[in-house]
Amino acid sequence: MTHYRPARRRTLYFIGVTTNQSSIMKVFPAWAEYLGLGDAAIVGIDFPPHAEPARYREAVTFIKNDPLSLGALVTTHKIDLFKACRDLFDETDIHAAQMEETSCLSKRKGRFLCHAKDPVSSGLAVDGFLPPGYFARTGAEVFSMGAGGSTIALTWHLMKSGRGADVPSRIVVSNRSRPRLDDIARIHARIGGDVAVEYVLATDPEDNDAIVNRLRPGSLVINATGLGKDAPGSPITDRAAFPEHGIAWDLNYRGDLVFLDQARHQQRQRSLRIENGWSYFLHGWIQAIAEVFDIPIATSGPQFERLSEIASQAGKR
Repeated sequence: MTHYRPARRRTLYFIGVTTNQSSIMKVFPAWAEYLGLGDAAIVGIDFPPHAEPARYREAVTFIKNDPLSLGALVTTHKIDLFKACRDLFDETDIHAAQMEETSCLSKRKGRFLCHAKDPVSSGLAVDGFLPPGYFARTGAEVFSMGAGGSTIALTWHLMKSGRGADVPSRIVVSNRSRPRLDDIARIHARIGGDVAVEYVLATDPEDNDAIVNRLRPGSLVINATGLGKDAPGSPITDRAAFPEHGIAWDLNYRGDLVFLDQARHQQRQRSLRIENGWSYFLHGWIQAIAEVFDIPIATSGPQFERLSEIASQAGKR
């Protein structure tokens, strides 16, 4: 059992795997000053992937009952924590209920709230580098490796009916274990939509190679596995051939990003666009901070640009 000490000032928790290595530990104090949050603090809580449910419940119960613990951002553990703690939440927003995952916990008027902010933050991130009408114009596909909360949110955004014709011609999701694939398939069925989705059990990187090698030109290939940050390596081998004029997107922005190195080696030959997870990091944290501290924060324009500049400068210290 972990001993959690009561917070002495307003505190936001970061529930992850290697939280002390994240730029947010340097970025948050600078953002707090800019946003007028006073002496608000950030504290990391680390669990190994797929930790025991009791460990999630212990941490969440502490945050719920401690007066100055205002909430948390959750990464890596979004699905597991939600399943373990669902009964502890007084309210669950529609996205969290629909996708069965949480990326943010907050409090309002004595009630403990559970949110899935990824549908918004991942949508802002991907729409930030994909031009309008990209899928309608190119007929490109999406291949997301890893069937966790990030992929659930991203695929929801890309297949939702409000996008009209600007949806992928096909979505492929792979994962190393079958239960996660069954979960995301069930959630997609509930969401609905006209996009064809394939679910592939990929126990070895070569299984992912086979999918990458047959993608249409222009397709978006996503590393949503955590490999390169939470664990070493890449979900593909060096023998995978990225689609011509495609996009390689790693949801990680730090660590030994082997996946992006593999893409860079093919960048000129395959005319690839390469994106790391920095904008995803920014939008995810801005959404969580706005929710936890109950303040409006812009997702574009001068305020957002200033927050991006502050984060870039603070992260280099």
